[in-house]
Amino acid sequence: MSLLSAIVPCYNEEENVELFYSEFMKNASFLEEKGIDWELLYIDDGSRDKTVAEVKKLREKDERVHLVSFSRNFGKEAAMYAGLQKAKGDYVVIMDADLQDPPSLLPEMIGYIEQGYDSVATRRVSRKGEPPVRSFFARCFYKLMHKISKTEMMDGARDYRLMTRQVVDAILSMCEYNRFTKGIFGWVGYETKWLEYENIERVKGETKWNFWKLLLYSFEGIMAFSTMPLMIASLCGVLFCVVAFLMIIFVIVRKMLFGDPVAGWPSLVCIILLTSGIQFFCIGIVGQYLAKTYMEVKNRPIYLVKEEL
Repeated sequence: MSLLSAIVPCYNEEENVELFYSEFMKNASFLEEKGIDWELLYIDDGSRDKTVAEVKKLREKDERVHLVSFSRNFGKEAAMYAGLQKAKGDYVVIMDADLQDPPSLLPEMIGYIEQGYDSVATRRVSRKGEPPVRSFFARCFYKLMHKISKTEMMDGARDYRLMTRQVVDAILSMCEYNRFTKGIFGWVGYETKWLEYENIERVKGETKWNFWKLLLYSFEGIMAFSTMPLMIASLCGVLFCVVAFLMIIFVIVRKMLFGDPVAGWPSLVCIILLTSGIQFFCIGIVGQYLAKTYMEVKNRPIYLVKEEL
């Protein structure tokens, strides 16, 4: 029999562990009809509630439920990477524990894999239930990435994705520390089928992604899959050099014609402040790329496991 590994990253999801398992089991009969065995890998990302205890309860009832618990919170990216490493299946799917990734789509996704697709990805066609400001900036981010990056990133894309073993091995070969999985999915390529569905709100609990965390996450994506910010910094330097050269000519001509080089010092102060701000901004961009490189060369582990069942 083939094996399907379902990776479920969890952070303070004690209320949803049992609910997700129950919903997943509703589709388990379809898997058995297809001759596909399955395993559930709950990846606990250093939860502070009773998530681990809830998973252990399920483990006592069903040995196909597995647990990997981190020593602390390393982030969802690390949890997904750990799940991909631990998964043994011929097919691997990543799903959120809050049921925003409906297990009811699995039969259709497996059908597309059987048709020859290497992966089946999902995207939301609406953002119902999200704050309007958050939705606006999310759309702006994807539009920006389409222009500055060669990697395909679909607007509304979820981490909910079914992959063959070949695709999983390709993703695991990218063992970078600063991970942006949505970009990695696009970078490895392979033939992907996109499934669209309406946004589904969390069943229970609160989202762990506030506006600030999403903003920082978007910066991670930009720096991971585009060097355009460095190009912008370089162009700013060239532009201000040209402006400075023209201003020097202007000052010389003005001195020769009017003999008053002192007038206009307030505007001069403003120009100095502007150029200084641009310089610090460009240095900051370079510094961010350097910081990412610094973290990569340290070669620290992406996660540490405290307990594994």
